[in-house]
Amino acid sequence: MRSNSTLNNMMSLEEMVQILNSLLRCGTALCICCVASLAHAQATITIATVNNGDMIRMQDLSEDFTKDNPDIKLNWVTLKENVLRQRVTTDIATKGGQFDVLTIGIYEAPIWAKRGWLVPLDDLPEDYDVEDILPTIREGLSVDGTLYAAPFYGESSFTMYRTDLFEKAGLVMPEKPTWAFIKDAARKLADKGNEVYGICLRGKPGWGENMAFLTAMANSYGARWFDMDWKPQFDGEAWKATITDYVQLMKEVGPPDASANGYNETLAQFQSGKCAIWIDATSAGQFVTNADSGVADRVGFALAPDKGLGKSANWLWAWALAIPTESDNKDAAKKFVAWATSKHYLELVASKGGWSNVPPGTRTSLYENPEYQKAPYAKITLASILAADPKHPTVEEVPYTGIQFVAIPEFQSIGTAVGQRFAEALAGRITVDEALGNAQWVTEKVVERARFLKRGQAAQ
Repeated sequence: MRSNSTLNNMMSLEEMVQILNSLLRCGTALCICCVASLAHAQATITIATVNNGDMIRMQDLSEDFTKDNPDIKLNWVTLKENVLRQRVTTDIATKGGQFDVLTIGIYEAPIWAKRGWLVPLDDLPEDYDVEDILPTIREGLSVDGTLYAAPFYGESSFTMYRTDLFEKAGLVMPEKPTWAFIKDAARKLADKGNEVYGICLRGKPGWGENMAFLTAMANSYGARWFDMDWKPQFDGEAWKATITDYVQLMKEVGPPDASANGYNETLAQFQSGKCAIWIDATSAGQFVTNADSGVADRVGFALAPDKGLGKSANWLWAWALAIPTESDNKDAAKKFVAWATSKHYLELVASKGGWSNVPPGTRTSLYENPEYQKAPYAKITLASILAADPKHPTVEEVPYTGIQFVAIPEFQSIGTAVGQRFAEALAGRITVDEALGNAQWVTEKVVERARFLKRGQAAQ
């Protein structure tokens, strides 16, 4: 039953009155103008998106779209990141049809496209310029060369730090820092008496929250989720070293109650001057240097740390807009997706708030723009994105792709369960060894179940 979609498309009382007046003016026959009015009144698209700064700005600027498309109305459903992932996954898997446009990422796009859940975006307007999308981002959102989700912004991860605190302590941040340097600097810079924490990192559980950071960190430590036989590796020394260092550092010089902090909470802490170092998404660059940031003129940028093993803790991600095949408004939805991810939209944002505030990480032309190159994070963002290699994410060989995630359907449930255990360790409710043991157990069980189901399907 598709009640939500139907209700979203029903006319308001005012619209019904307008159409009835049209009928009276035109006579008893349902003429062409009345049919057109009825059709236009029903063109409502529901957009599910995440509550971060770039997406909220898109809503504020969407009048530009509706002005040129008066027959299309926009209904926004804005959710926290973990909630958004759950809602859109449940809706598309059950063919619920609640949404016409979904905000998804590089993880979901190819998996859902292969299942026939997404509309191919192979007929976007010529001036959209698909070839201008950064190759790594475009490839991550495509299957067999066909784009299934249009990138709104792309990102890797890097190191953000307070230049004033570094200078005061006599420290110099390398362009390519090591974890040893980061840990030492964080301990020297911590000043809890003045509520300045040496380092702030994600702690909130979720496959796209703490596990995005911890998986990337683990890659740089030589860890991996699975070996080539799909055996989980949480019982190895590399994972133990990763989680031990993370928990110890955060307990010593991190903020209190860090297990409740995801991207948005940690961004707010850094903006308010409470963090000396923050390692997170490159898309945060604009927000730590804009007018809302209390430390805007005191932020430096460096690459994500490494441990000398050939892999840094950077990832590859894009929040993108996709259209589910269950949508009743595919044409209208495609118009919106093309608008929101176009060069025109970047120019619109720049006209309102300057080039430094445009959504980053999607288009080659943006990084060739002299005005955008003035942003202090532009060059290092591009370098981080281009250095990310989803096909070779770890030091040792693995049977999967994806850097801060494993590109298999089961990863959402595994990643969330493992993230909960590591958050418990960070909060001090269980030990690191207990968390790793739990992670090994749950991952083994999910893999065994997946293999059992596949064998059963093959036998049918």
